[in-house]
Amino acid sequence: MKRFFALFAPLALAGCSVFGQSDVETAPYELVEAVADKNIEVRNYSSLILVSTPMNAGENSAFRRLFNYISGANTSSEEIAMTAPVFMNEGGEREKDGEKIAMTAPVFMGQGEQNMMSFVMPSHFTLQTTPQPTNPDVRISEVTDYKVAVITFSGTLSESNVRENTQKLNAWLASSNYTATGPAIEAAYNGPMTLPMFRRNEIMVPVKFNSD
Repeated sequence: MKRFFALFAPLALAGCSVFGQSDVETAPYELVEAVADKNIEVRNYSSLILVSTPMNAGENSAFRRLFNYISGANTSSEEIAMTAPVFMNEGGEREKDGEKIAMTAPVFMGQGEQNMMSFVMPSHFTLQTTPQPTNPDVRISEVTDYKVAVITFSGTLSESNVRENTQKLNAWLASSNYTATGPAIEAAYNGPMTLPMFRRNEIMVPVKFNSD
């Protein structure tokens, strides 16, 4: 499956437990429509500030660069306490002691001209107030008015689970007033310590509303 954004499934999110509980802030969105019996929602993310880095040296290296960024490798001199710990075996030294930024769920990986991994910044940051990275391989961007159809399921983001739930979501879209505008996105909200039955996973498909 071609993916514009996909989530790093083995992500060690802060505050996660074996029962899926987490203190990590989740990116806010507007609920447009809910189909409770199918675990499907249509959401609109008005703004997502992303801090991103290439995965050309592998997922671990990309994750480490982004984790260094939220841990202080940025140009701000003000320290902001992290809202939750992050389970991460961090190697190497930080580039600079700067602003400490709370981690937010989810974390995106994507495939385009260059494979990318992105953290979603906490909601109080804007494109203007987000501290600039000190690492030139890390950059800041914004996604606005991002409307997606979403199906939620437990278990793992295995190939079979992703395929099954993508088919369910596409079947619902085919009978709805929405049209897909991009490839499916995988989303994981729990770290590897969480038991599969308590994990929250999602498949997201960017959509537009059919006005006719």
